[in-house]
Amino acid sequence: MLQYVEELDLETRTRTKGVIIACDFPNKTETMKFLSVFPDRDIFVKIGMELFYGEGPSIVEEIKSMGYRIFLDLKLHDTPNTVKKAMKNIAKLGVDMTTIHAAGGKRMMLAAKEGLLTSTGSTLLLAVTVLTSLSEDILKQELLIQQSVEEVAIHYAKNAQNSGADGVICSPLETKMIKLACGDDFVAVTPGIRYAETNDDQSRVATPAMAKTLGSDFIVVGRPITAAVDPVAVYSRILADFLGDV
Repeated sequence: MLQYVEELDLETRTRTKGVIIACDFPNKTETMKFLSVFPDRDIFVKIGMELFYGEGPSIVEEIKSMGYRIFLDLKLHDTPNTVKKAMKNIAKLGVDMTTIHAAGGKRMMLAAKEGLLTSTGSTLLLAVTVLTSLSEDILKQELLIQQSVEEVAIHYAKNAQNSGADGVICSPLETKMIKLACGDDFVAVTPGIRYAETNDDQSRVATPAMAKTLGSDFIVVGRPITAAVDPVAVYSRILADFLGDV
């Protein structure tokens, strides 16, 4: 399982703990234009619904062939049989990480794991707990979930662990509690990373340094990097803040 070791050099540390760049672009052209500014292709990129549904599996295969590590974030949430069949196809792509919704229940998560195991690859299965765009008011008023965000996230994380998932997608604000409940080896990948208040759709956010302190294994950063004038410089700053001194 992925573990952080203080003595490792930067190259190794970015493989066991690091920054994932969310390539939330509408098409291949914009994605490749963005990636072309990075001199080092040994970085982690997230391919989400927008890009995957626009370009199909070929975009995953092409970016993987260029040397990038890939987090395929499709957040599957359907019947167990449907998810299992979808995961069999995802397994063939050989991505490093992929996602399901923990809200789909234990049977669905078990089926997802079974689908991934049809391949000889080592894709990590991560379960989304509570989306970082959701607040406690939304849980209670719209979804009729009366427990706190923290209680729901921890409960979903335990269900995911018991169903064979390798870790979770969660807010950095819940990472420490999830690690206490599930152990340090249970991977925590956290979106919602910001340096300052922003007017977007994220509700539960943290800075890279806060995410490090709270125990995140990987942080996912999109617009602060992809919309920057100098994305390489911003990525380097975030990476340094998250990993600390080397």
